[in-house]
Amino acid sequence: MPDNLIIQGPEKGVLLITLNRPQALNALNTELLGELSAVLDAAEFDTEIRTVVLTGSERAFAAGADINEMAARDLVGILEDPRVAHWQRIARFPKPIIAAINGFALGGGCELAMHADILIAGENARFGQPEINLGIMPGAGGTQRLTRAVGTALAMQMALTGEQISAQRALQAGLISEICPTELTVERAIQIAETIASKAPLAVRLTKEAVHKASDTDLATGLRFERHAFTVLSGTADRAEGLKAFQEKRKPKFTGC
Repeated sequence: MPDNLIIQGPEKGVLLITLNRPQALNALNTELLGELSAVLDAAEFDTEIRTVVLTGSERAFAAGADINEMAARDLVGILEDPRVAHWQRIARFPKPIIAAINGFALGGGCELAMHADILIAGENARFGQPEINLGIMPGAGGTQRLTRAVGTALAMQMALTGEQISAQRALQAGLISEICPTELTVERAIQIAETIASKAPLAVRLTKEAVHKASDTDLATGLRFERHAFTVLSGTADRAEGLKAFQEKRKPKFTGC
C-alpha cells in the first residue's frame, strides 16, 4: 500500500484517492507523486474502475510542492527531475478524474487540481500559484492550465502576485464547477463520479478527450475529432444497448464494449 495515499474502492465504479501527508499539508514530494502515478497506472486497466475521485484533507488539498526537496536540487537536478514523468502520467490518464478540494490548493496543489476533469470545491477552498514569492514560477502547468481555465488577466495576476483566490472567485472565473459545504465536498464528488461511472465507458473516454481538444487545437480540428469519435462509437455494443434501452423505456446496461 502507498505510504502517502489512502486508497478506497472501487465502489460503484469509483476509486477514491486521498492525499495523506498531513504533517506537510499534503505537499507534493517525489514519493507521493510516484505513488499517485503508480495507482493511476493500475487504475487505467482495471475495468472495475470507471472514474477516480482525488482529494486531500479539510485543511489542505495540497499546499504545494515539497520546498525542502526542491531546495536540495540544483539546475541539473531540476532538468532530471523524476516528477516530470509523474506529472505527465497523471495528465494522460484517460478516465475521468474528479477533484474534491478543501482548504489550500496552492502551487503544485493547484496544478494537481487542474489535472482533474471536474473540480468541486468546499467553501473554505483557496487557490493560488505563489511560486513567484520564492523567486521561481509554476512548473507543472500553472501558467498554461490556469490561463486556459480563468483567462489571461486573472491568471497573470495570480502568477505574478502570488495572491490566492477564494472558492467563490474560482467559480466565477470558471476554474471550478461547483461549491458545496466543506464537509460535503468529497460526498458530492463521489456522487458525480458515480453518475459518470454509470455511463458507457468508451463514450465517457472519448467525450473527455474531445472536450480537452477544445483547448488544445483549433475549432475545425476539434470538430473533425468530435465527428470521428462520434462515428467510432456507432460501432459499439453500448451504443446499441443505449438506443434499445431508450426505446424500451428502461435503464441501459453498459458493458464497455
